[in-house]
Amino acid sequence: MFIKDMFAKPIDRDIKGVIKVGQADDENVKQELEEYVVTRELQKHFAHFFGSYKKGINGHTDKMGVWISGFFGSGKSHLLKILFYLLENKEVNGTKAIDYFVDDQKIADPMVLADMKLAASIPTDVILFNIDSKSEMVGKQSKDAIVSVFLKVFNEMQGFCGSIPILADLERQLTEQGRYEEFKKLFEEEFGKTWVESRNKFDFIQDTIVDVLARMEFMSEAAARNWCEKATEPYQLSIENFAKLVKEYLDRKGNNHHVVFLVDEIGQYIGDDSKLMLNLQTVTEDLGTACRGKAWVVVTSQQDIDAIAKDMGLRSNDFSKIQGRFDTRLSLSSANVDEVIKKRILAKTTTAEQTLRLLYEQKSTIIKNLIVFNDGVEKKLYANDHNFASVYPFVPYQFNLLASVLTSIRTHGASGKHLSEGERSMIALFKESAMKLMDKEQGAMIPFNIFYDALHQFLDHSHKGVITRAADNSHINPDHEENCFNVNVLKTLFMIKYVKEITANIDNITSLMISDIDTDRIALKIDVEEAIKVLVRQMLVQKNGDIYVFLTDEEQEINREIESQNVEMSEVISKVSELIFDDIYKLDKYRYPVISGRYNFSINQIIDDRPYKSKQNYDIGVRILTPNSDYGEDEITLRMLSGQGKEVLVVLPNDSAFLNELRSALKIEKYLRLTTANKLAKFEQIKESKRVEMRERNGNAKLFLAESMKNAEIYVNGDKVQIGSKEMAARINDALGRLVSTVYHKLPYIDTAMNEANIRALFKATNQQSLTLEGGKEPNAHALHDVLSYIASNSSMHTKTSMKSI
Repeated sequence: MFIKDMFAKPIDRDIKGVIKVGQADDENVKQELEEYVVTRELQKHFAHFFGSYKKGINGHTDKMGVWISGFFGSGKSHLLKILFYLLENKEVNGTKAIDYFVDDQKIADPMVLADMKLAASIPTDVILFNIDSKSEMVGKQSKDAIVSVFLKVFNEMQGFCGSIPILADLERQLTEQGRYEEFKKLFEEEFGKTWVESRNKFDFIQDTIVDVLARMEFMSEAAARNWCEKATEPYQLSIENFAKLVKEYLDRKGNNHHVVFLVDEIGQYIGDDSKLMLNLQTVTEDLGTACRGKAWVVVTSQQDIDAIAKDMGLRSNDFSKIQGRFDTRLSLSSANVDEVIKKRILAKTTTAEQTLRLLYEQKSTIIKNLIVFNDGVEKKLYANDHNFASVYPFVPYQFNLLASVLTSIRTHGASGKHLSEGERSMIALFKESAMKLMDKEQGAMIPFNIFYDALHQFLDHSHKGVITRAADNSHINPDHEENCFNVNVLKTLFMIKYVKEITANIDNITSLMISDIDTDRIALKIDVEEAIKVLVRQMLVQKNGDIYVFLTDEEQEINREIESQNVEMSEVISKVSELIFDDIYKLDKYRYPVISGRYNFSINQIIDDRPYKSKQNYDIGVRILTPNSDYGEDEITLRMLSGQGKEVLVVLPNDSAFLNELRSALKIEKYLRLTTANKLAKFEQIKESKRVEMRERNGNAKLFLAESMKNAEIYVNGDKVQIGSKEMAARINDALGRLVSTVYHKLPYIDTAMNEANIRALFKATNQQSLTLEGGKEPNAHALHDVLSYIASNSSMHTKTSMKSI
């Protein structure tokens, strides 16, 4: 069965990502209303919203703020649009908006449906707008930025001038006196163009305005001229007066008339500006006080209101006020998106569902071993045959991971203008990705890189340009294939670049690249490894330990500058010395275990041929040979080297991973120290990420080095020794014990600890003229016998014996 034949509705039907008000024809609105999925979560949200909203219909309330939160792509804007249709209750193709919900039985609770019908029956002006795009002429810097935008859209809703508020005031006065149409007619007669198309060019129409107002006898010519001069001055309107303006409008309308401001992306607009947040709170508060539930403010944000307010560090009093204003809070979770996509996009025919369930039963063991992730964060996989049939050709982990990708690339500035404005929904991304496989047979699966193709046109140039050039690079894509595997791996790495929930290692990348149930995972992993090597050589990807990172254009430029930094091997070995002797093996003395550890031997600490610290001239030592050593790996050479000196020889495996990590960390450190400025736009941001990378590389080096030391070969006195313990300190101490036993072979003669004071006391004892060894019961008798023999031997050769020689 072809994938395209599995879906209940054609997968290639036209579905708009986000339909903007004013751009939506009846056919698109009809499709939106017909196909809107009211999930279990949305059933609760509709109940909460319309339950709160009816308080302003049946009585009075000042709790008329609604905060809709959810991650990027979760459907916040879509919910806002549906509320727009329902509250306006527009007739679409002969059917009222509310009737689409009634006829399709979208709402389970009849009480909720009754509240929705009540809201739809009330005359309402609904103003839906993206605050960031509407504020372009106003700017965020003004302390009254938000009320300025609210005034602008409120004026536009009434047909007045939005960009020049003082003109809107004139239009309002003319309207109240019933003379606005007369003014527009006279203006067009005199100026030759309509008032609406001309009013934004105020500087060029002032004389005409003066003439028309005087001709109408609405003002004297002098008063009209004076008004025009004042019109060019900065416009001031307090929040309180704006609320009064709305109240007066509602009073004139009468009949329980409502005004609803639906504000999309308020969270992105406010950012971390507490002044804007407080401005929003005051606007909502004053509208609540003045209009008493007849004017509502409904906003969307990625963060919930508690999180955004706490991040700003607002005072508890301000925090409480904001919470109080937005008493109705609706949070959209990932489960909501999953359910919508499954019902609206992925719903299957009965035959397809049976076929897919049977396929899962046959292949379930293979599938479970095919897609595996080896990091700590849960990645949902198929739960059973029903779950498989409901999400195929996708994999359950892709829902949450794609949501994280959308949020992260937007947060890190990787998205272009259209993605920032929310024109990509999760629904559109899944639909377009499924279309890529529609002509394939059952068994084909969506690899994660497919989602990139649906996002490509909405990304900023510094990211998508890397991938576009990679496709044209003869080293990466030698056959100039449209579907190049190496490029697909690069796309996957871009998608997860900023996502914390997944580690970009080989195993995880392999799982993300699975494209068929019968994929040979081992062969695919080899292909991924080869692709990564190519991308690293082309400097499009960076290796950090076992993690691989996609590089933007700016990051590539900085990486080239970092790579050009000169770091001597002596600097690297010096860092190795610090890691080993200051961290992994901290001891600079060996404590001989006999006689309660009475004897401590200072040791020389050497890496390759470089002493760790100066003034090392002790009898014994530890020499560690790195892969950079000149001595090589020949066992005979190493045995000879260990036999020549009184040293424990620790030979690390021929794995330079820790050296490479340290060299990279040192290059970054040198670059950061020497480079203070750069023309790149994101220089400071990239510098900070490089500081993090430097710390990570130093950490990786320590881990790799510790692992190398566990697997090191150890030589003592010409012998390669086998030591059971894997713990490095224990291995070196064991080897030092053997070395001390060889160098100080008479140390076992001592059975009782003596210090210099004991020896002096021995000679100063009363009447002590000789060393007595009667019966051999004296402490350290064996040592005393050896000393006596040494003295006797010297005496027989007439050689003087000193304390030092003994």
